[in-house]
Amino acid sequence: MSTPSLKSLLQRPQPLLAPGVYDALSALVAEQAGFEALYLSGASIAYTRLGRSDIGLTTATEVAQTLAHITDRVGLPVIVDGDTGFGNALNVQRTVRDFERAGAAMIQLEDQGFPKRCGHLDGKTVIGTQEMCGKLRAAVDARRSDDTLILARTDAVAVEGLPAALERAERYLECGVDALFIEALRGADQMREACARFASRIPLLANMVEGGKTPVMGAADLGALGFRIVIFPGGTARAVAHALQHYYGTLRKDGTTAAIRGEMLDFDGLNAVIGTPELLARGKKYE
Repeated sequence: MSTPSLKSLLQRPQPLLAPGVYDALSALVAEQAGFEALYLSGASIAYTRLGRSDIGLTTATEVAQTLAHITDRVGLPVIVDGDTGFGNALNVQRTVRDFERAGAAMIQLEDQGFPKRCGHLDGKTVIGTQEMCGKLRAAVDARRSDDTLILARTDAVAVEGLPAALERAERYLECGVDALFIEALRGADQMREACARFASRIPLLANMVEGGKTPVMGAADLGALGFRIVIFPGGTARAVAHALQHYYGTLRKDGTTAAIRGEMLDFDGLNAVIGTPELLARGKKYE
C-alpha cells in the first residue's frame, strides 16, 4: 500500500499532525507510532548534531544529509525546515534542488535576516518583503515536481506586528507558494485573525513550541480554528535531552543502569525497533 502524498493529506478536512524529528531513528519511531507525516526541524538538527542553539549555525548540506538519511529509512512525507534558504535567491534555488533530491515533500523558507534564530527567541530581524518574494519565486521555479510543496514562513509578528505580518503573508501567497506559516502568533486572538484571513484560501501551519510565544493547543482545537498543518518541532529533542539527563545522572550516581532498566529498551528491544532481524535475513538472500 503506497503512502499518501503530502498534497493529498492536505486535502482532507482534519489537520495534519507532524511531529518533529532530527535523524533517521527519531523518524522511524515516529512512523512506527502511526504518524502520517514528519517535520524535520532545523532547530533540532542544531541541538542534536551540533549541541548548539538555533542561531543559524547549521548548513544546507547538513540538513540535506540528515533529510536523505530519513527518507532512505522511512516512507512518510517530510516537511523540511529550510531556514532562510541559506542565502539569496540563487542559494534558495540550490537549497530547493538539493532538498528535493533528498526526498523533501515540503520545503519551508522564512523571511528572517541573517543570522537567523529560532522563531521563539527574541531579537529577530526580517528582510524586505520584495526580497523575500524574489526568494519565494526562485524556490517555486527551482522545484522539479509540482508535488514538492513550498511553505512560506514570516517572522514579522515579533518585528513589525501582526498587521504587517499578515500583509507579508498576502504577498507571499501571490508568489505561488503552497502553504503559509505565520510564526510566533501571540494568543488565540491572533491565531483566529490569521485563520480568518487565509484558512479558506491556503493551508496554514501552526507551530507548537513548549514554553514558546504561542499557546500550545491540541491538533483538533487548532483544526477547528482553521489550521491545516500542526507541528511540534522541537519537543522530541527536549524530551530526549530530559531522558538523557536522567539516564546519565543515574549512571553517574549508581555506577549502573539497574535502577532505570524498566525505562529503557534492552539490546534485543532496540534491535527489534530498528529492524535488525529483518536486515540480517535480507542479507542472507545474497550469500
